[in-house]
Amino acid sequence: MLTTDELAAVPLFSKLPHDQLVQLAGKAADLQLATGEYVVHEGEERALFAVLAGKIEVTKRFDGVERTIGWRLPGTIFGEVPIALGGGFMGSYRAAEPSRVVRVDPRPYYALAAAFPQISEAVGALARERIGGLQGLAAEPQKAKATILGHRWDSQCHDLRRFLARNQITFDWVTPDDAELSAHWPAPRPDDAALPQLMLADGTTLVRPRPREVAQRLGLQTRCGSEEYDTIVVGAGPAGLAAAVYGASEGLRTLVVEREAPGGQAGTSSRIENYLGFPHGVSGDELAIRALSQARRLGAEILVTRNIERIDPATRTVVLDDGESVRAKTVILATGVAWRRLAIDGFERFIGKGIYYGAARSEASNTQGIDVFLIGAGNSAGQAALFFASYARTVTLLVRGDALEKSMSHYLIEQVRAKRNVQVLLRTEVAAVHGDVHLTAVDLLGRPSATVSRRECGALFVFIGADAQTEWLPAAIARDDHGYVLTGVDAARDVRWPRKRDPYLLETSVPGIFACGDVRKSPVKRVASAVGEGSMAIAFVHQYLRHDDVA
Repeated sequence: MLTTDELAAVPLFSKLPHDQLVQLAGKAADLQLATGEYVVHEGEERALFAVLAGKIEVTKRFDGVERTIGWRLPGTIFGEVPIALGGGFMGSYRAAEPSRVVRVDPRPYYALAAAFPQISEAVGALARERIGGLQGLAAEPQKAKATILGHRWDSQCHDLRRFLARNQITFDWVTPDDAELSAHWPAPRPDDAALPQLMLADGTTLVRPRPREVAQRLGLQTRCGSEEYDTIVVGAGPAGLAAAVYGASEGLRTLVVEREAPGGQAGTSSRIENYLGFPHGVSGDELAIRALSQARRLGAEILVTRNIERIDPATRTVVLDDGESVRAKTVILATGVAWRRLAIDGFERFIGKGIYYGAARSEASNTQGIDVFLIGAGNSAGQAALFFASYARTVTLLVRGDALEKSMSHYLIEQVRAKRNVQVLLRTEVAAVHGDVHLTAVDLLGRPSATVSRRECGALFVFIGADAQTEWLPAAIARDDHGYVLTGVDAARDVRWPRKRDPYLLETSVPGIFACGDVRKSPVKRVASAVGEGSMAIAFVHQYLRHDDVA
């Protein structure tokens, strides 16, 4: 229990009258912290803290790497920036040794500051000093972890850039014909046949590297840390990451296996405006970064660049692509869907060379000043059109139907129509694509007149829907005619269901194997619903482990 003497030992409170110290002691929280325990995490809501005993380490993540930026010793305060200027904490604070900290919530603090202006003056002065220090840290140039040397229209170079960007690895990219090549690439220029190349910060050069080799060299986890887990989550999209967060937070040994990078298809969304809790919208990759950090902090293992070859439904043994096997008490399928391919003559040869499925934010710089076309009428297409409109000269949305209202949210339609450099062409399809080394033009077919017009095109992004890719699953896991996994009531109708009880809501036709998100048969395909299902899947995992698991 806090005493007035303990509060008076903090310089900020030392001159307060005794009766005010009594009130403060009655309203403040007395936090007893073990070594490594967090007082507050970066981004959390404002409050004011004072250290009574021990030592508090201040950390902040820069370019995905956690750095220690300060310490707070007995008598010092922290939280002065958010409490004085508003917003969340700009760093994380954790105990470097057993510590004791006082927490004063905003309401009692502001009441105290109103009665004693010297308190707010002292906190405000300290906040300005701290802001200056943070500005200095933020202004430090970010050192790239890798440098890519490759041609712009090389599809392997494009894939390498995409892989690094989606895994939040800072990199520089230089083309062989860059006038300042020697300044960015100290080694001799290699032949085109040996491109792309990746130079790491220590000078190591990788020639035409595969994603897993890059991941291993850059310290991303690609191997399992154990031979058995309570649950293995297949896929690290919104549903998979939600399952990882809830599973790890509830003490389950949780492994997530992702073939490319966390975020899934949602990770390529340039802006999600209607996700709960983000009043100004959030990009798909930012949402993925936050969820990934949360899952890892809670103890989940996240493997990247790993494919699952097969699942043994009898033992729930998961076999990875190099033959490595790991056993799970439960499995959660959260593989999502893959962009549907367009069947247009010559289309595939321009993939990564001007034609792209989906639209990651990392592509924005490549659309500067060019004419961009997008195929699709859903929210993903609308979000990408708005995002690219800030970079491209023009953005044209090609819609096969006769109205956007049938498939796009109202708020997006209004924003698209308000953009001066965005044009919507209804009843229009791409009939042909043209170019030599890369895409340069498209033929547009207008309905119902069947007129064809050729337009210059610097980049074409495709958002025509997606399909489940579940051919690799064992036959025991029932799917519908389109490959979507059956769960709950639908799975119960399957003649293979072996139990007397009905399957749980998200359970497949194999007990102990669950499905959530877009891969599951459901009319709702939203990021929010995927996150909800991922968290629900853990609740059913607990039920299964309590009542069914006999391993």
